[in-house]
Amino acid sequence: MILAINVGSTTLKLVLDKMDGASPKASTLPLEIHDHRELYSDEGFSRLAKRLQERIGRFLRQHHAGPEKLRLVVARGGLQKPGPAAVFQINEAMCEDLSSGRYGRHPSSLGPLLAFTLARDNQIAAYTMDPPSTDEFAPPARFSGLPEIKRRCAFHALSHKAAGRRAATILEKDYEACSLVVAHMGGGITIGAHLNGRVVDCTNGLSEGPFTPERTGSLPTLELCALVAERQLNFDAIKQMLVGNGGLKAYLGTNNGLEIEARIKQGDQPAREVFEALSYQIAKEVGAMATVLQGACDAVVLTGGLAKSQFLLDNLRPRISFLGRILVFPEDEEMRSLCERGREILAQRLPITSYA
Repeated sequence: MILAINVGSTTLKLVLDKMDGASPKASTLPLEIHDHRELYSDEGFSRLAKRLQERIGRFLRQHHAGPEKLRLVVARGGLQKPGPAAVFQINEAMCEDLSSGRYGRHPSSLGPLLAFTLARDNQIAAYTMDPPSTDEFAPPARFSGLPEIKRRCAFHALSHKAAGRRAATILEKDYEACSLVVAHMGGGITIGAHLNGRVVDCTNGLSEGPFTPERTGSLPTLELCALVAERQLNFDAIKQMLVGNGGLKAYLGTNNGLEIEARIKQGDQPAREVFEALSYQIAKEVGAMATVLQGACDAVVLTGGLAKSQFLLDNLRPRISFLGRILVFPEDEEMRSLCERGREILAQRLPITSYA
């Protein structure tokens, strides 16, 4: 059996692949982070890890899959040392970087930590791949406009790469020969330019791009400075406002896209206007990334939980259809990819990179 673990900004996703031809067992649970400041202290991070560990144990017991039956654990990556996309065996060095927040704090960093603990206790190996700190930027993409600030690559690399490879199959091309714009639209939103198998530019999932279910995305800088000065906000308060209490949550009081779509169907005009603005901002970033590819775009790929929203898609298509073919993958590409690549690891068909 293979257990796949994906800790996102709003959910814990688990898949148990029994490798017996039956459909994998899956579960999606709310993360229940009521105060995002919990993520930025060692104590809060440890408490959240313990809660998630208990949930994983319950999931395995529910499906009569004792940990001793597992052959492999795979996890979505966290904020580890930046570098090209790869498959890594999780080790102590990686866990130290993730638990200390050396390269930043995000719930996704809990996935490899939980996988490593479970695997170590049962004397099996744990792996992670295509972490959000994957960095394949082209040199011009690193400039921000201020020498003191260099643009940092942080995006949904696992989802992007999985959707890119699936799109390449549909296009009957190698991923390494494709030019794609990929938009991951979930609890976070990132939009990237994929050129010949590398993501050469992408919006930063924490500080750039469209607003998201609970993040502000890019903001007018002078107006932000004025707001901070007026309210006399410290760094923690600013971060909470931008990353935990922005976006849909700030405008509509919820980060649940399906709930908002239901409100729109019931005639909620403010919800309609905000969701239309979200699709407008996503379309602008898709267009911007198409220029990175000089307009030579094989396809625009839309994936993630919000790709299930017909209202969002209906508003997006007219704005981006001139770029070419649009492929929509509303299924969970991340979990599919984790399980598929877990099988490839067991079959020794994937190169493994050592983390140090």
